[in-house]
Amino acid sequence: MTAARPHAAPCGRGPRADGGAYYGYVSSTSPDLRTDLHRQLNRAGYYPDLVADVLDVALADEPVEGHLVHVETTFTTSEVRRHVTVLVLTASRLVLAHVDDHSEEHSGAHEGDEPTAVQSSAAATTEAVPLAQVKSVVLTHMVNSPENHVPGAPPAELTLAVGWGAVSRIDLEPAQCPDPQCEADHGLTGSLANDDVLVRISAQAEGQEAVRSAVAFAKALSAATGHAARGAVR
Repeated sequence: MTAARPHAAPCGRGPRADGGAYYGYVSSTSPDLRTDLHRQLNRAGYYPDLVADVLDVALADEPVEGHLVHVETTFTTSEVRRHVTVLVLTASRLVLAHVDDHSEEHSGAHEGDEPTAVQSSAAATTEAVPLAQVKSVVLTHMVNSPENHVPGAPPAELTLAVGWGAVSRIDLEPAQCPDPQCEADHGLTGSLANDDVLVRISAQAEGQEAVRSAVAFAKALSAATGHAARGAVR
């Protein structure tokens, strides 16, 4: 007898106000959600075959238990650049992929000639982090009119920051003196924070369902890292 697949969290998709991004998350107790992941990569439309290939290498045939796909587009005076961040949750690891647009100008045949063409290229980087090494899963919920908050309602914006010690950020500011008349230099004070990957999802830009699904992914990631830290089997 084949067990029916449990209902999965709905997928979110929507354009960002800053130029266009797509977000998707699917998670359930299904043994492998790789097909759902590939579907979301295709919906995002940012070199889906390339992103799928580099993820397949990093996953090394380990089943996918959840995923988050986020594409951002930024505009400059001369060009448009895209960037995709993919987080994939497995039973033992958090696998990440970052893919960026790059462009290279071909110089002319002779010195001093104008560039003749611009060749597009992309840089794809993956990282696999054992869940036991994830040190922090930080969620910032931005809520409008908090006095009217309804239990279970998603925030207006969610920022997910995951740290495992590969990248640290130091925020410095002038040290304050309790004496308002003091003019001495008290040096700097600051804080050190892990900030290896950060994803921000906005209901206004990407839709409420995208934020709700991001919360579900973050909850699953927090639970998985908690189990890994205790050495428990999920």
